[in-house]
Amino acid sequence: MSFEPIAIVGQGCVLPGALSPQALRELVQAGRSAVGPVPAGRWRLRPSHAMGSPEHSTDRTWSDAGGYVEGFDALFDPTGFLLPEATVRGLDAAFRWVLHAAREALRPIGHERPSDRAGIILGNLSFPTAGMSRYAESVWLSSQDPSFQRSVGGTPRAGLDRPDARNRFMSGLPAHLAASALGLGAGSYALDAACASSLYAIKLACDRLHDRSADVMLAGAVNAADSLFIHVGFCALSAMSRTGQSRPFHRGADGLVPAEGAAILTLKRLSDALAAGDKVLGVIRGVGLSNDGRGRGCWRPRRRASAGRCSSPTPCRGSLPRTSRSWSATPPERPWETPPRCAPPRRSTRACATCPSARSSPTSAT
Repeated sequence: MSFEPIAIVGQGCVLPGALSPQALRELVQAGRSAVGPVPAGRWRLRPSHAMGSPEHSTDRTWSDAGGYVEGFDALFDPTGFLLPEATVRGLDAAFRWVLHAAREALRPIGHERPSDRAGIILGNLSFPTAGMSRYAESVWLSSQDPSFQRSVGGTPRAGLDRPDARNRFMSGLPAHLAASALGLGAGSYALDAACASSLYAIKLACDRLHDRSADVMLAGAVNAADSLFIHVGFCALSAMSRTGQSRPFHRGADGLVPAEGAAILTLKRLSDALAAGDKVLGVIRGVGLSNDGRGRGCWRPRRRASAGRCSSPTPCRGSLPRTSRSWSATPPERPWETPPRCAPPRRSTRACATCPSARSSPTSAT
């Protein structure tokens, strides 16, 4: 099977401890961790109302450790988009992180005007964002008695100061608004494949380039889910790390450590990138996707299925299976050895609410 090489010609990111690709490179080279405690005021309630213990964790989290984006507002420029500045300022972080990362990813190729040959595919962990929560809160408060509104720190007729209603649509709208704001006329959509979302987005963007329905594609992912919601949810699944450390495939790994942010790549066919004189940051020569198949639960991947994906022929002629890699993995129930040089593919975990609780699970990696 032939796989036409795809060039990475641009990149942008908004990540914990790294608001640019260069900052991320420096963070990794220095061996620093971007995991830390929740920033003051982020959860908008007293710690005693949010924190619990593994033994008493109903509607509580036993850890606030996570990867939190800080300092973005001072960096972000809401002007220069094909959207009014006031509109951009009123959007949730899920939108603004994508707008910034996408604009930075397009900058190296000189994208300055709308194009019907450029599009975007975005992975998105589609859980409620902080902006969506604030909108729902304002709707509920506006229907309450004024005396109650004052008792919880609100103001009468709070609905008049309601956040932008577009923040309700945190799943697909960030991709669509990015396309509108940056003039990407070749189509846009979002998908949720949990930790594998960015890999799926890149694969599908490559497909668009291969079938010639686009000449430039943005591909990446965003997670701006309300961090308190995520922490409480993973504690309910017994998936949150009790040590607050993310250690994929380490024998001492004991669970997940949530993080937030956005990262986006600009992709072109390698032949087109070379012809245009673009700086090529990397080359994609094959993409393979798989699912663990039927197993005992969403935190218990099938080892045989994972190994099978790595040993099967790659989509790119000339790429050897021993050099292929998957970018995400499902945390198994207990430590186990992974196939050599291969991280097993990640299953979607959207239906985890009905799964049996897993014991201290090794963390996933993306």
